[in-house]
Amino acid sequence: MKKLAMLSMTVFFAASFVQVQAKEGAREVLKSEIENSRKEIKTERKEMRNMKENSVSDFSKRAFSIDFGDAQNVTWKKALSYDEADFTESGQEMKAYYDPESNLVGTTSFKTFADIPANAQTEIKRKYKNYTVDNVVYFDDNEDNDTDMIFGDNLFEDADNYFVELSNHSKKIILQVNPEGEIFFFKQL
Repeated sequence: MKKLAMLSMTVFFAASFVQVQAKEGAREVLKSEIENSRKEIKTERKEMRNMKENSVSDFSKRAFSIDFGDAQNVTWKKALSYDEADFTESGQEMKAYYDPESNLVGTTSFKTFADIPANAQTEIKRKYKNYTVDNVVYFDDNEDNDTDMIFGDNLFEDADNYFVELSNHSKKIILQVNPEGEIFFFKQL
């Protein structure tokens, strides 16, 4: 009888031990599942934040429709710290740049060399006679917004300016020309 009691107690303790081990195993599995769920949620939130940061603001789109209601062929992209709209207005291809608060910083459009001030044309032809003009881009500043603009990875004070891209056999440069015809070296490409 003593043996039977001892055997019963051994079986009871063994069963209890197995139950405790099973519960601890289940707890570990549950902890692991909870941790994995938290990681998945964290990853999803991060992806959603990135999508939001990399998407164009609806406020910029609304501001654009107010600023350029008759624009056609509008496409948007997020560029650096601007929302950028490519569009056509009155047959002219243009870009509009909106700051993080969805305010228009300015627009760019392609121009011809003949569009820059005459004194700048003369000076460029004289000083850069071994270069050819590749492109002329005009930046039209929104005077109501003090945000400085980045063009060609260079920051410049927001003001109306022409950017003249010149090239020769070995290099490309960009000159900045203000409306008064003053010329400034802007960047080497």
